[in-house]
Order: sequence, then structure tokens, then C-alpha cells
Amino acid sequence: MKVKCLLIDDDPLAITILKKHLEYFEHFEVVFCCYNAVDAFDFIRENTIDLIFVDIYMPMVNGLEFIKSIDNPPLIIITSSDEDYAVQGFELGVIDYLIKPISLKRLVKSLHKISRTLNNINKLSHSSQLEDHIFIKVDKKMIKIYFEDILYIKSLKDYVIIKTGHKDYVTHYNLSAITRLLPEYLFIRIHRSYTIAINKIKAIDKNCIEIADKSLPIGRNYIKKVKGKIIDGVTI
Repeated sequence: MKVKCLLIDDDPLAITILKKHLEYFEHFEVVFCCYNAVDAFDFIRENTIDLIFVDIYMPMVNGLEFIKSIDNPPLIIITSSDEDYAVQGFELGVIDYLIKPISLKRLVKSLHKISRTLNNINKLSHSSQLEDHIFIKVDKKMIKIYFEDILYIKSLKDYVIIKTGHKDYVTHYNLSAITRLLPEYLFIRIHRSYTIAINKIKAIDKNCIEIADKSLPIGRNYIKKVKGKIIDGVTI
């Protein structure tokens, strides 16, 4: 199964170089290239994408704004000649940050990381079809975790902490990836660092959600969706 890639960059040469590099990897397929985020929005609305490479400096909508605006985003790699936005990128859940000009050697490292993540996603996807639980790799063991036991999931860069009522599980997953595999009627992402179980919400106070004894922030870019789904009665 090939990884479907979307390349977004207003520099045609940068797209040409990246596309040429990707031709060396048979499991990665470039299905669309565009020079601005607006065209990318139109494409992902109608097509399924596994991986997006996106530049930061682009006309109309920059790369960071584009990432913030996507609901249930695929895996994302930022490509930029500017190192200054790396922290912001990782806070938004991107899986890697490549500095231009991108070398083939550096891209290989990034694609290995993508492959490992997608393998984990496939395992989760298979187990989540059982409807009431998933299996998570923790300390070389596959641990069964029931959806009903999950309070919330917290991102720690390349890892996540799955908080349950009786134990915490630390596992090597990306928050965006694991959120996409959880049932949408049970879970919702409320922040770049948090996905929560909707039925575990005790209260909503201003821009925070209370679960168990914790107060979790609702991210500015998530407020409208979160309050619309929860308060307006779509879910509860």
C-alpha cells in the first residue's frame, strides 16, 4: 500500500527537488503538487491524503495557518529554509521539520519515521475495528485499553500519555494519528496537546474542560468545534 503524498510550496524548484527525491521510494506516491494552501484545501476536501509536505512562507495562507485549519489532519512534514518555526510546528503536531535545501539523506530519516508511524496506525486501525478497545505497545508489550477507561490523551512530542482512571500508559504515537483512529462520537481533540473522552467531561469553565481532577485547556483553534459539538448538543 502506497503512502499518498501532497506537496505544497510556492517555489517550483523546491517541489521539483522533493518530488525527485521521493521517486526513489516506491512506497511513497506524490498524488498532487500545488503552489498555495488554497488549492491544497480544495484537493484534500475531495481526496484522501496520508502525508503532507508543506512550506511555511506562502501567499494568502502560510503553512502554519494551513496546518491549524485542517480538521483530522494527516501526517504533516514542514519544509522550510527558516529554522525559527520548528518549535511552533512540533507544537501543532507535525511529525518532522525539514530544512531546505532538503538532502536525500535527511529525507530518508524522515520517511523511516513516517513508515514506523504508519505501521503503528495500521495496527491501531485493525484493533479499533473491534469497536470497544485498542491495543497499544507499551514497554514491548501490546496492552489492551478499553475506550471506556480512557480519560484523555496527552501529547509529549513523539510520545503520548493515555490517561485512564487507574493507570497511565506512555507509548510511541503521534497525537494526530491516534486521534484519527478513535471513534469520533467518543473522543474529540481540544488542543494541540490533548484529546479527551467526551463522556468523561465533568464541566466546562470558560476555555477549560474538567475531567477527573484535571482542568485541560481548549486551544484557540479548537474552541469553535469543541463547544459546537459538546455544548450545542451534537454529542451530549
